[in-house]
Amino acid sequence: QVQLVESGGGLVQPGGSLRLSCAASGFTFSNYAMSWYRQAPGKERELVASILSVGDITNYSDSVKGRFTISRDNAKNTVYLQMNSLKPQDTAVYYCNAARGWLNYWGQGTQVTVSS
Repeated sequence: QVQLVESGGGLVQPGGSLRLSCAASGFTFSNYAMSWYRQAPGKERELVASILSVGDITNYSDSVKGRFTISRDNAKNTVYLQMNSLKPQDTAVYYCNAARGWLNYWGQGTQVTVSS
């Protein structure tokens, strides 16, 4: 059974940091590209960052480039999102995604709220 379990969300003040984790099971983690998406209230889900299965090639949305860092630990079947210099507009539910060809898996999401 495929599972993606996100953790690490919460309430943080503007300028603060959080690290999200996504623990994967039920598939060969190292063969999948991993991504973080987010969805704010009333908005569409958007891609935040992704990391390929080989070479640790990463990609970021312009809105988070230079502030967020995605990484993966294939030994632990876990992908991370380090979020620094958080802004109120980063407030959203953050989802972990695993993709390989037509296969696509989602986690249940973790809430991140940036507010003073």
